[in-house]
Amino acid sequence: MTNYQKIKSALSELSEGVIFSLEQPEEISYGDYSTNIAFPLGKKQEMYPAECAKDVTEILKEKLSSIVERIEVANPGFINFYLKDEVRTQEAFAYISEELKLDILNAKKVICEYTDPNPFKLFHIGHLVPNAIGESIARIYESVGATVTRVCYQGDVGMHVAATIWGIKNMGEQMPLETATLREKVAFLGKAYTFGMEALAESEEKKADIAIINKAIFERTDEDINKIYDLGKKWSIDYFETIYKKLGTKFDFYIFESEVAVVGRDLVLKNIDTVFEQSEGAVVYKGEKVGLHTRVFINSERLPTYEAKELGNCLKKEELVPGNDISIVVTGNEIDEYFKVIKAVLSEIDKNLSDKLKHVSHGMLRLPEGKMSSRTGEVIQAEDLIEEVKERLKDKFDSGRIQGEKREQLINDVAVSAIKYSILKIAPGKDIVFDFEKSISFDGDSGPYLQYTHARLTQLILKCCDAKSITTNAEKEIEIERLINSFANTLNKSYEENAPQHIVIHLTQLTRAFNAFYGRVRIISEANEVNKYHIDLCRTTKNIINKGLYILGIVAPDEM
Repeated sequence: MTNYQKIKSALSELSEGVIFSLEQPEEISYGDYSTNIAFPLGKKQEMYPAECAKDVTEILKEKLSSIVERIEVANPGFINFYLKDEVRTQEAFAYISEELKLDILNAKKVICEYTDPNPFKLFHIGHLVPNAIGESIARIYESVGATVTRVCYQGDVGMHVAATIWGIKNMGEQMPLETATLREKVAFLGKAYTFGMEALAESEEKKADIAIINKAIFERTDEDINKIYDLGKKWSIDYFETIYKKLGTKFDFYIFESEVAVVGRDLVLKNIDTVFEQSEGAVVYKGEKVGLHTRVFINSERLPTYEAKELGNCLKKEELVPGNDISIVVTGNEIDEYFKVIKAVLSEIDKNLSDKLKHVSHGMLRLPEGKMSSRTGEVIQAEDLIEEVKERLKDKFDSGRIQGEKREQLINDVAVSAIKYSILKIAPGKDIVFDFEKSISFDGDSGPYLQYTHARLTQLILKCCDAKSITTNAEKEIEIERLINSFANTLNKSYEENAPQHIVIHLTQLTRAFNAFYGRVRIISEANEVNKYHIDLCRTTKNIINKGLYILGIVAPDEM
């Protein structure tokens, strides 16, 4: 049990049924921890906060005497706790040997669905956002005791696929040979997609032709179309795997719309007149009855829409992970209202499915040029962004000791960290503007800055191991110790809010504090002498940064 938990437990014993906060103040002058308990408790007991705080303090002094140096009341009724120096240090240095993991979920089964690129479309920079957030949330849940299953749901049927195949058949270019590179094959699909989508909007006649292809894809009735479809889908999926490898993501299951469409359609048909109703040849859900909006689940062609397929996706995840407790879906915030309808439908069909479905939405990733759209041909591929960041980083590694394949892998890892940090530092739901120069800085708030500090700590610890002698007297670095000790609370907060940005902020603060310490204290003296406290401080700081970077899906290099 951490000191935070000990203090909170003691407060809880005095205030049954009272909601209070226990926080770590930014300024150490206000203590290691501070609580507002005297305000709600005083109101309940009809006492002034300051008077209540004084009574609470007298009781807590005895209860917490083993860990607290002093407890003070601050006007108008806050209670501040000052830990004993040795207690604070002992807790911080426990992380030298102990792995930081909170057993909150106690092996509960969690499904995390994210990224969800569609075959026959480019893997663009927008897919980097749910990938970074989803992977981090999966790791957060694992770090609080859950067993996590990673799922990727992909739209391999629908009008975008039909339009691409129409484009392949009509734009007058031969499909690439098998000897072509995977990138060339995917570029061809992207060109056909743009051509087909333009045709879809151009005339009703072309739209009707594409609709015929769409139905043939769904029913698998045309051998020529099936051949193009199967090959194009394989190219897309193989290409996606190359991106996942660069990003450090590995999914447990892939679910495709084509395999859940019939399941979703049948579920809708089964619930007509109870949940859904017929409307002009289609089957719809009238969301107005619960304050939402009407959505079509089966269209007039009797084909399941994206909404019906989503229901099939939910059932498929139940089949893949029986008895799961939480099902998280990470998507863009443009479909927030859509997901409200899905949850409402599920609540009428199976309330358990609705209750455990958690939708985490995110904003748009923008470059300085503004929003990019695959419909206009202005899409920026994710791989292009990664390669551009890698190119800008190369000068920073030219004079380094790391060469060959190891250097190339390091540059990729640092580029990915630059992108992920830029995404994860922003609260889910808000738009993200990617700044090239800030993202690759080794001195500012960035992924490379955190990685560089981890590498510096690793090399510093190795040098300390070769020291001739070790001293023991050193001034305590209270700020660093407090940040180390509060990381567990930050992890818990990130879990409760599905918000990785708290980890980003915390790691950045810890890294700043350590580098400030490193700048004013000589860790290894000219006589090749080190202090045991400084060595332990470096080790525990490194371990926390390592753990935090892992949770963010960022590689923690040992040298840079």
